[in-house]
Amino acid sequence: MEHYKIVLPADLNDYGSLFGGTLLKWVDEIAYIRVSLDFPGQHFVTIGLDQVEFRHPIREGQILRFKCSKIRVGNTSVTYQVQVSGARYERNSEMILFENQISFVCVDQHGNKTKIQHSSD
Repeated sequence: MEHYKIVLPADLNDYGSLFGGTLLKWVDEIAYIRVSLDFPGQHFVTIGLDQVEFRHPIREGQILRFKCSKIRVGNTSVTYQVQVSGARYERNSEMILFENQISFVCVDQHGNKTKIQHSSD
């Protein structure tokens, strides 16, 4: 699944680059949409992101492309790889600006961990 966001002035820190927390919020939101579409009718909560490292500043006006791919499904959890690249200024470049793995756990109506129901279950 691909998704796009534009970096607006309200998203910037006082050095003129994207707040790291805003990028993490977008990664969480986009991966949550993906897990919700992959497992309809089930409820998931974020349980973790792997090591977070911001390697490149992201500036105002940049259009970001988010690629979200499922990489592991367990009994109660699922993990996605999220890659963020620039889609506006690096026309012929596939430079990854940020990359992370994010994991979700399936929960019941009381918030307790529960088994993921696959379409064949």
